[in-house]
Amino acid sequence: MSRIGKKPIAIPKGVTVKADDTGVEVKGPKGQMKQLLPPGVSAAVEDGTIVTKKISDDAQLDKFHGLARSLVNNAVLGVTEGWKRELDIVGVGYRAELKGQQITLALGYSHPVVFEVPKGIEVAIEKQTHITVTGVDRQLVGQVAANLRRLRKPDPYQQKGVRYTGEVLKKKAGKTGA
Repeated sequence: MSRIGKKPIAIPKGVTVKADDTGVEVKGPKGQMKQLLPPGVSAAVEDGTIVTKKISDDAQLDKFHGLARSLVNNAVLGVTEGWKRELDIVGVGYRAELKGQQITLALGYSHPVVFEVPKGIEVAIEKQTHITVTGVDRQLVGQVAANLRRLRKPDPYQQKGVRYTGEVLKKKAGKTGA
């Protein structure tokens, strides 16, 4: 039995929710989003809350029941507060510049790297070395941040690269050459 799936989701003021067989559509002050539900799980709006229910008593649906509740809750939080991921660029000469919907990054390669920002995501760059990715879709915000980090992963030897703010790297010792 899914304990997470049983919890109702409170609908904050200013948020409208429409639930149907395929998913839940949530509109709020930050934007709108449609969250699809896994198979075997449905959602309904009852007494100012969203309730997820399993279609049958199959034990295999428990994992999807909790997943569906978490996805809908993330959508509600996204349209009210929004999601944010922060990245730091560390390295001599490493920097980022925003031009419209493209980020041009200098990451120590022989050429600048151009990253196209997807629709629904906002990017802010402070001091050329700090990137803030924001949006209403938690999965998309996390994926964009991971794709930016993947352009130059943090190096455990020289501590250079793109890393999440607050990420601690374990420094490895280089060869001693003796």
